[in-house]
Amino acid sequence: MKLLAFAASSSSKSINKQLASYAASLVPNATVEVLDINEYEMPLFSQDKEELLGQPEAAKSFFAKLGQADAIIISFAEHNGSYTAAYKNLFDWTSRIDQKLFQNKPMVLLATSPGPGGAQTVLTAATGSAPYFAGDVKASVSIPSFFDNFDSEKQTISNPVILDELKSALAQLS
Repeated sequence: MKLLAFAASSSSKSINKQLASYAASLVPNATVEVLDINEYEMPLFSQDKEELLGQPEAAKSFFAKLGQADAIIISFAEHNGSYTAAYKNLFDWTSRIDQKLFQNKPMVLLATSPGPGGAQTVLTAATGSAPYFAGDVKASVSIPSFFDNFDSEKQTISNPVILDELKSALAQLS
């Protein structure tokens, strides 16, 4: 299985990137590619920019990466209760290529934050909207209080209850 994983965050210290990478490593027999959405930076989307620029190569490349995967893991950072600006911009440009940008791929959606909310607000939004963009969401998991539940040194979830929930979610990809 070709598994594509990424954080919906542009932070170089993203805890969501750590989570996405770790989650992907738990999927047996998967060839994993972890993307950095910084590699797909584009101007702020608007219809005016689209008319001027057309479809940027970065959006086409991202769409192709999604299409080449057998399954997708996305871990969402939450900025003020919503998507990060970097992810939303990438999503907006790519959805103009094809509104069904997730291309019917099975997906596990994750989110985490340093606080007890675990970025649940953005995860709920992403889980609810993905089917409209041809995302086959198999499961979603919010990890609260990341630094209390993830051992950054060992790069593993330290809370056995959360680890079991994550493993159950990931098992639905196969």
